[in-house]
Amino acid sequence: MKSAILAFCLATGLAGAASAQEAPAWSFAIHGGAGVIERADLSPEQDAAYRAALHRALTAGSAVLAAGGSSLDAVQVAIELMEDDPLFNAGRGAVFTAAGRNELDAAVMDGSDLTAGAVAGLTTTRHPIAVARAVMEQSPHVMLIGEGADTFAASVGLEQVDPSFFFTERRWRGLETALRAQNLPIPERPAGAPGSMAETTLPAPPLNERKFGTVGAVALDSQGRLAAGTSTGGMTAKRWGRVGDVPVLGAGTYASNRDGCAVSATGSGEYFIRATVARDICARTRALRDSHGADVAAALTQADAADRASDRDTLHMVHERSPHQAAAEAEIADVGSLGGDGGVIVMGLDGTPAFAMNTSGMYRGAVSAEAPARVAIYGDEALRP
Repeated sequence: MKSAILAFCLATGLAGAASAQEAPAWSFAIHGGAGVIERADLSPEQDAAYRAALHRALTAGSAVLAAGGSSLDAVQVAIELMEDDPLFNAGRGAVFTAAGRNELDAAVMDGSDLTAGAVAGLTTTRHPIAVARAVMEQSPHVMLIGEGADTFAASVGLEQVDPSFFFTERRWRGLETALRAQNLPIPERPAGAPGSMAETTLPAPPLNERKFGTVGAVALDSQGRLAAGTSTGGMTAKRWGRVGDVPVLGAGTYASNRDGCAVSATGSGEYFIRATVARDICARTRALRDSHGADVAAALTQADAADRASDRDTLHMVHERSPHQAAAEAEIADVGSLGGDGGVIVMGLDGTPAFAMNTSGMYRGAVSAEAPARVAIYGDEALRP
């Protein structure tokens, strides 16, 4: 009887009912972009630099949560660190448009009440994720774009910088390569940018980087509130004011306690918008939970303690195959069927993070009240300290 129950749990992918009593007090997960990320593409120094950067973001977010802070605060502080890190395509490490500008997008969402804020096309505000949160909390709107968004950010006291603050030589060289491949003119270097021969000790992504640039975080705090946030510089050599999925709520960012999940996505934005990836994952999660959760919970309570102990490994498999993990994998498969690539991180109400991708890698990590910080880069790699 017990084996049949466990088989049913595995088939339906329901972990919450099986392990709700083991949910951590808080849990946190991040990503730094997905794409063609292979071991041969990263030098040992670059590999180490990315892992260290992921650990710094996890440390910052977990410190907030361990002190009883909110999921929103944890998401923001971690993303701000990544926005300042030139390794990632967000904030200071953002890619350039075809016109030679850095145009930054971000979004944040509070799963406890479905409030949200988003911005697109920022050029002078240091931390786009902070602007997205300010839109949510200090304006009557949900999304602001362009010059107006920067003006709003300044009006609420958020740090303004010269556009050259976001300049990195590696991203500029990437723009030149992309424009030459498209037979498009190369713009003049931005005013205030350092000379092309300027030396720097800052770590840099590989010149042949082929990933979708985004950073994101999802969190569950000690009050049971879910939150998600995402920030990006977008696509190299983008034109005509292109905006991807990141600030489109329900596409690149979404959180809902009612549905039981928080999502941050990274990938080919046009496809993620068309598939409404983030919202669909939450809808799938809720459908799985509502359809089968009660039956699974009732069945498991009939199994005696001795049987549960003997089947600990199998129950762990159930835990690993959570409803939001199954939902994430199904949604990424849908994106792939449209021709899109990328990945997602998802946090469930049970505190288990889920990761799904159809690319060869995704910079990612997780930490909780019950487990130390662990990170991974390559698609075939498990999270590890």
